[in-house]
Amino acid sequence: MHHPSKKKLLPKSAFLIRKYERQVRAVFIAFLIALTIMFIVHDPRVSTAGVDKRIKDTSRLLKPHTDEVQAVHYPQNNGAKAKAVILTLARNSDLWSLVTSIRHVEDRFNRNYGYDWVFLGEERFTDEFMEITSSLVSGKVKYGEIPHKHWSYPDLINQKKAQKSREDYGASAVLNGDSEWHIHLSRYESGFFWRHPLLKEYKWYWRVEPDVTIYCDINYDVFRFMEENNKKYGFILTGTEYQSTIPTLWEHIKEFKDKHPEYIKDDNLIEFISNDSGDTYNGCNFSSDFEIASLDFWRSKEYGAYFDHLDRTGGFFYELWDDSPIHSIAASLLLAKDELHFFDGFGYYHPNFLSCPLESSIRKQNQCICDPSRDQTWESNYFCNRKYMKARNLPLLKELGENKV
Repeated sequence: MHHPSKKKLLPKSAFLIRKYERQVRAVFIAFLIALTIMFIVHDPRVSTAGVDKRIKDTSRLLKPHTDEVQAVHYPQNNGAKAKAVILTLARNSDLWSLVTSIRHVEDRFNRNYGYDWVFLGEERFTDEFMEITSSLVSGKVKYGEIPHKHWSYPDLINQKKAQKSREDYGASAVLNGDSEWHIHLSRYESGFFWRHPLLKEYKWYWRVEPDVTIYCDINYDVFRFMEENNKKYGFILTGTEYQSTIPTLWEHIKEFKDKHPEYIKDDNLIEFISNDSGDTYNGCNFSSDFEIASLDFWRSKEYGAYFDHLDRTGGFFYELWDDSPIHSIAASLLLAKDELHFFDGFGYYHPNFLSCPLESSIRKQNQCICDPSRDQTWESNYFCNRKYMKARNLPLLKELGENKV
């Protein structure tokens, strides 16, 4: 039996959708177009996501004991930037040990500040090196070759004598003793890197090497920190240089001091590098694998005269002068002691040496992932942290006991 069909009733919501279908569709399409435009013009390298995560009022930050006694303040995170750059000297073969260093510095610091990164090498960087490193950096990336004249033997050097020296150091199993590359690197870091055209526009740099780890968040701009606190040289690790690699260095330093007494600061840090008021060198130095420092200091006439005096002796080639003692002695003599700064709240690792904030409150605040029990930098058998604090007349953290160095 045939039954007449019944008219299907629509719910009110469906009726409204059908009635305004064209308008709804137009709004939806406009929304999709807006999202597409935002995606196209958005540059993830200039993302403000990191900025939003910064602690704007840095006066609320807890300070490690060393910052408290060094009487420093942290700059506000207000968007201002210094004329600064992160600097790496590397070879193409360093790529895969370098990418982790870049990732640590970016994640812990630079993703919030977007500073430029300059890579320098004595050979042209490969496309692979440039593609991979540039993809990891939040700021502008620049690549440069070191001029041959800065990475070669000066005319005054007897190359046979230099080769014999390398062979002797190599036979004695001295680290990098037979490495010609390392010798040129040490000399370049000591006297030439700031002269590279790619660094002309900058006043500050942070040196980053392969195989380093940053264990803690850095919640303020380290470059503006240096500016606002009138600092010229910042370090995180100290050590003692092997005297066998620098047998004549201090004699040449004393010659320079006698020749240019006007360049030696009255309120210097000589007690850090000498136990007998300058008669001998105790070997203490700031490890140059981590430096946050003023490029204008290295550009100064005082440092220029200092380096030229040492370079003419041939010690970089006939002995095994590393840039750590060269930089450290210069900073200790040519700067006032309060122009140096000990960064002790970052947490840092460079092969075989680890620094971790001792205070649990600092580790918690800065989200550190290091084990403080592995930090041996406050021991005095090799490290010179205690020596630095004593030379600055600064008290140690209570848990470290009395400073008897």
